[in-house]
Amino acid sequence: MVEKGKRSYGQFCALARSLDVVGDRWTLLIVRELLPGPMRYTELKTALDGIATNLLAERLKSLEANGIVERRLEDAGVGYALTPWGAGLREPMEALGRWGVPLLATGQGDDVFRPRWLTMALPALMRGATASPPVELGIETDGFLLSLRIDENGPSASVPDQRPASVLTAVPDVVVALATGAITVEQALAAGEFEGDANVLRAAFAG
Repeated sequence: MVEKGKRSYGQFCALARSLDVVGDRWTLLIVRELLPGPMRYTELKTALDGIATNLLAERLKSLEANGIVERRLEDAGVGYALTPWGAGLREPMEALGRWGVPLLATGQGDDVFRPRWLTMALPALMRGATASPPVELGIETDGFLLSLRIDENGPSASVPDQRPASVLTAVPDVVVALATGAITVEQALAAGEFEGDANVLRAAFAG
């Protein structure tokens, strides 16, 4: 349902109605930030460098009105989190991210990069990878730690409550290159640091 007073494409089409709800500038990037877990308003404002304070407030209000985001009272104050329906945006956003990989060929340039974004990017880049038994690998880059899990259903990534037993520490370029198959596990080990069982790393990137 489109928020009252908001412009609509006026088309009886699931894509058009989806864009009515999440097609505004910055909206999907807010969702991207919330996919790993809840964030406070100030954290979102810092992560989304360039968004005006009033625009962020407006987008959050719209997302909440449309049932995509909810406010939660946490120890540190009010946080914003995706609803189950909002979390369902992960799959189409991962697909859009895969589609846009060729656009990264020109390099980072002056664009901002935040390692938190890898929690969405890695499962998208590694789509189709499976492991049995499951493997869990920590990946640390630029001081940010995420947990990459691969099982029979494929890869997923999250912010872990505790440090995994096996962790690869490397710069973002190495992590992305490993996920896309541009470099081998051995090259990643040579370029970064590793703690734990290297066989876990090899199992995670066996494909």
